[in-house]
Parts: sequence; C-alpha cells; structure tokens
Amino acid sequence: MLRAAVIQLNTQNDKAANLAAIEAAVRDCVSKERPDWVQLPEHCEWLGGSGGAPAVAEPCRDGDTWALLSRLSRELKVWIHGGSFYERSANPGRAYNTTVVFDRNGEERARYRKIHLFDVTTADGAKFHESATIDPGDAIVTYDCEGVTVGCSICYDVRFPELYQQLARQGAQLIAVPAAFTLLTGKDHWEVLLRSRAIETECWVAAAGQWGSYQTPAGERQSYGQSMIIDPWGTVVARVSEGLGSASTGVDMGILNRVRSQIPVAANKAIHIEATLGTAAL
Repeated sequence: MLRAAVIQLNTQNDKAANLAAIEAAVRDCVSKERPDWVQLPEHCEWLGGSGGAPAVAEPCRDGDTWALLSRLSRELKVWIHGGSFYERSANPGRAYNTTVVFDRNGEERARYRKIHLFDVTTADGAKFHESATIDPGDAIVTYDCEGVTVGCSICYDVRFPELYQQLARQGAQLIAVPAAFTLLTGKDHWEVLLRSRAIETECWVAAAGQWGSYQTPAGERQSYGQSMIIDPWGTVVARVSEGLGSASTGVDMGILNRVRSQIPVAANKAIHIEATLGTAAL
C-alpha cells in the first residue's frame, strides 16, 4: 500500500531560506511519517506575489528547486510531488506555475503546468492577477507511482470539476492539489471543494497547503493551511490544521474499489464532456 504524506509550509519571499525550509521539512516528514510519496505546497520555493515570478523563475531542468527535490528524492528514496515552483516560460518576462514529480531515484517522472490562473479580487479588496505574469498550462497530466495513478492539479484548479473528471477518466486514483489558498476563501471553501472532488471522482485526494502570513508588494497576505488527505468516500483521514508540519495515511485501493462498487458513478455517467486540452501520462 502506498503511504502518502502532505507537508504544510509557511513560504516567504527569501528563496534561499525557503529551500532550506523545504529540505528540513521533507527530512522531518520522511523520518516521522515513513511515506512512499510526499507532496509539498504550491509555490514551495518562493511566495511573494505573482508579479515577482519572472525574476525568481527557473529553467525547466536543473534550477535550484528542481535540483533540490531531485537530490532529496534520491537520497531519501521517496517520491516527491514537488508542489509547484516558478518555471521560466519561452515568453519573455513570464513564467509557468509548475509541478515536477521525482521518483525514488531522483528522476523526473511528470511535469504539470497550472491550467486555471487565479485572477480574482477577494471580498476584502485584495487583488490577485496571476495571468499578468503566468502562462497557463495546456496539458492534463497523470503519472504512475508504483501502481497508483496520480492526477495533477494546483490550487485554483480545484474550483473546476471538469479537470478532475478528465483526470478520473484517465485512470486517476489519487489526485494531488498543492495549494496556497487564501485565508478568506479557504475558511469557507477549501475543505468543501476538496471533499467534493473526492466524492464526485471517487478518488483519494491529497492537498498540501501554505499556511500563515507572507509579504507582497501589495501588503501582507494570509494563507489558510489545513493540509489534508481525503478518502474516496469524502472523509478527511489525515490533516495538518495550523502551523508547520506533515500528515500521512495509507492510500488503500480496497477503499477506492469498494466505494466505486457501491456507487458506480463512472458507469452511470450520462453526460460526457471531452477535454479541449492535451493529455500526458507517464
């Protein structure tokens, strides 16, 4: 049985310090939780407003974050689903919000670029305009992790169930949702959305979040935290509430098969929406 863990961070706008915090958190998680697969939050390497993304963005391979996660997965013999970091785009002055996945040998096994970009003004007046500097991804991505098919998504994607339906159609059994969800929206929507995605796809859902305050040129922002793992029935089975830390559980395919047998959603589906993006499975 695959043991999955989520790590909750409080990333800031000091990249060197953040990379050191990632290493410490991953080592601590592996020591305590003994996982096979570890997920980090969105923007694990730098969090300071998407306007600064082009300045900190890395090449698609061998940048500081890529190299760190590859080394840690190889040294600790664990899969690392790398949350996300800013990857340089071919378009000057722009970046992608990118997840990269490494196997136990430190080899890259999947890459997903966030499709749905967060262009929102929240009720407290805070403005988020991710598309000003971030290019969207154009592929729906799954990968095989030692017999478990993992589907990729990032943060704001969770509000768009069509993506999760397509991941399920591609065979996803565990869906990853690394995030930096805002405190204001998170307290009302985060858990509801995650549990809904688990229930409707009958998949395991693992969501590693950012927690706490961080500084941007527009002022202080707050991330919600509440990292969690949810089973295919929609039950939260592991959680990091506030603060830094990790949580883990065994991803039991027996539970998944039982839920899908009891309520055969995929077989009963009457409306099918074809994906308009490309797909990638490794």
